[in-house]
Amino acid sequence: MRYRLGTIGFSYPEWVGGFYPRDLKATEYLSFYARYFDCVELDTTFHAVPPAATVRRWAAQVPDDFRFAVKCPRTVTHEGRIDAQISVMSAFLDVMRELGGKLGPVLLQFPPSFRAAELDRLSAFLGKLPRVRYAVEFRHDSWLNDRTTAMLKEQRVCWAVGDYATPPEPVRVTTDFLFIRWIGIHHRFERLDIEQIDVTDRLRSWKTQFEQAPAGVKEIWAFVNNDFSGYAIGTANRMKRLLGLPASEPKAEDRGELFG
Repeated sequence: MRYRLGTIGFSYPEWVGGFYPRDLKATEYLSFYARYFDCVELDTTFHAVPPAATVRRWAAQVPDDFRFAVKCPRTVTHEGRIDAQISVMSAFLDVMRELGGKLGPVLLQFPPSFRAAELDRLSAFLGKLPRVRYAVEFRHDSWLNDRTTAMLKEQRVCWAVGDYATPPEPVRVTTDFLFIRWIGIHHRFERLDIEQIDVTDRLRSWKTQFEQAPAGVKEIWAFVNNDFSGYAIGTANRMKRLLGLPASEPKAEDRGELFG
């Protein structure tokens, strides 16, 4: 089993003085982050497709073993019929290919208004995409059925799981990797540089699920959002330690610790 654990995004001003040194330039955040983590989920791509030159610069700033999971633009998942978005998605993927071998899974996160009545259109859409790894996150309960599972297995697409206010449904395995997003409740913390709630028990339950994954699962990708505990860096390292993986971060300049 190969684990890739990181954070959702890396460019947070709140991390300066705690994770990032104060004298570090913002243009150096990614290369610094990559000293401690081997992957990141890019949320910025959800809001706009970056220039190809920017993507090439990202790729040049990280080691060969580093991977970018990229969230596809909202114009694909939130605007119009999904089966009419092939050209928009293809244009996005053309830009993301500038990452070369450092491109990880492509995440399609659908809004709560996207319901299982769209299953056939989604299947048609997925079937026309270039063959890279995809993960799909649904946020409406109508998708929680065997037909969805069968469709994703047929398309070899991962059923991504988001952990929000309460633990989600058990993970449904649809391909050879898992994609987990520890999100929490948006905007509940005033600070984003320190773990403010202890999520160790929640992470332990995830560890159990990971250890019980079928033999066909070869990789687990998991990303922490600041809203999950207050400080994504600390929680990602907490999970690494639970899994027996190396975990380290620079000595904080002015950040306390609530949980050991």
